[in-house]
Amino acid sequence: MPIDAAKAVAAEPRSAEIAWDHKDVQLYHLGLGAGVPATDPDELRYTLESRLHVLPSFATVAGAGMGVVGGLSAPGIDIDLAAVLHGGQTITLHRPIPVRGRAVSTSKVAAVYDKGKAAVLVLRSEAADEDGPLWTSDAQIFVRGEGGWGGDRGPSARVEPPERAPDRTEERPVREDQALLYRLSGDWNPLHADPEFAKLAGFDRPILHGLCTYGMTLKAVVDTLLDGDVARVRSYRTRFAGVVFPGETLRIRMWAGEGRVQVSVTAAERDDAPVLADTVVEHS
Repeated sequence: MPIDAAKAVAAEPRSAEIAWDHKDVQLYHLGLGAGVPATDPDELRYTLESRLHVLPSFATVAGAGMGVVGGLSAPGIDIDLAAVLHGGQTITLHRPIPVRGRAVSTSKVAAVYDKGKAAVLVLRSEAADEDGPLWTSDAQIFVRGEGGWGGDRGPSARVEPPERAPDRTEERPVREDQALLYRLSGDWNPLHADPEFAKLAGFDRPILHGLCTYGMTLKAVVDTLLDGDVARVRSYRTRFAGVVFPGETLRIRMWAGEGRVQVSVTAAERDDAPVLADTVVEHS
């Protein structure tokens, strides 16, 4: 079997130094569509270095997202990358991310689950600087055709939205060039830029990065329900349920609860086709 679950989980973690500064943070925010209107004081917190704060989802690109790359090359993992899908993402914040930082990122395969027709790898990346832990990031990676060995199926993270109207609904447009800009934060997959490559992957045109949608959604929650305060975010998780094409509009429905916001994201122009599901922001 190309995946040796026991060997992968038992492997020694891999560590690498990562660093970022205000330019990386600003570029990431712009890749999420921040800065519209350009002179809006609320948007300047994402774009102007003298007022800058860091959206917690920046953890997925800090150091060019070394956790996923390291995990897929771990001992016991020998897979066809064409069979790989990013199924979900969770970030836990231990404290606010600084505008400028240097940290050690430690990556490992935290778990391997058997879903029958697919395997799920949980690739964990933990970042810490000289002051202690910063964040823990878990990427859930589906590997088609690699299940069925009788292993643990793993937990179910399904979260049904409340049976009431959302407390807030936001529509966020995706610019035609947004995937091209988001790529500059480190995900160079041609699926998000090259029409011919996208056709080979089964799409009639390039698609938006799932982690771009992930960041756009967190920004909408922070801006509308968390008083614009990124430091209130404690954790953020989602399941990627569908694709987004540049030029479309995200419809983001939010239900506020005690210490948490549940979210559903759909593509407005495609009859509310699911995009993000089982999405929860835990906050203070």
